Amino acid sequence: MQQHTSKRALVVIDVQNDYFGGGLPIEYPPTQRTLPNIGRAMDAARAAGVPVVVVQNTAPAGAPVFDKGQPGWELNDTVASRPRDHYIEKNLPSVFTGTDFEQWLQSHGIDTISVIGYMTHNCDASTVFEAAHRGYRVEFLSDATGSLSYENSAGAVTAEEIHRVFSVVFQSRFAAVVSTDAWIAALSSGATFEIDNPYASNQRARKRAEAA
Repeated sequence: MQQHTSKRALVVIDVQNDYFGGGLPIEYPPTQRTLPNIGRAMDAARAAGVPVVVVQNTAPAGAPVFDKGQPGWELNDTVASRPRDHYIEKNLPSVFTGTDFEQWLQSHGIDTISVIGYMTHNCDASTVFEAAHRGYRVEFLSDATGSLSYENSAGAVTAEEIHRVFSVVFQSRFAAVVSTDAWIAALSSGATFEIDNPYASNQRARKRAEAA
């Protein structure tokens, strides 16, 4: 952790009812843990004067999930009941695509994006990668985000595996992966978090394999 002057925005991605026992139930980390952390992060941001951006995904009418106007599309009350500084409705995974997100960031002098919400490997990942490519520092709160399991023609993977692998990849170059507690503490201390690089991450893995 370093001392660094940064201007953060907390980006709360797609905390919608379809992720809670609906069409796409988040499995790992369990929502009983991540949803309270989302609320805690939003409250801490408000107390620290960090602007909060709430994002909501909309699918085409008749889609099995995120059909606008259906109960599953609605924001979960943990997010809906809390104040926000900006609202974005999106149709694609990245918060940047087809929205006013970057203009809003620039107009508020934001240089650091703190990502919470769902899903780790989809809308979170798309936003993390694009933010890093556009020159923003990125923080990913790994216990205020989450994944679900997949099976398709490429294979099958558990929610825990998806969340863990994406978190490690983020930390290797794209985002500082931190806990909600650490992030809240950094708001008052002014600290920022280190992001690794692919070479160092690979060197550690190789040394561990050699020692096994």
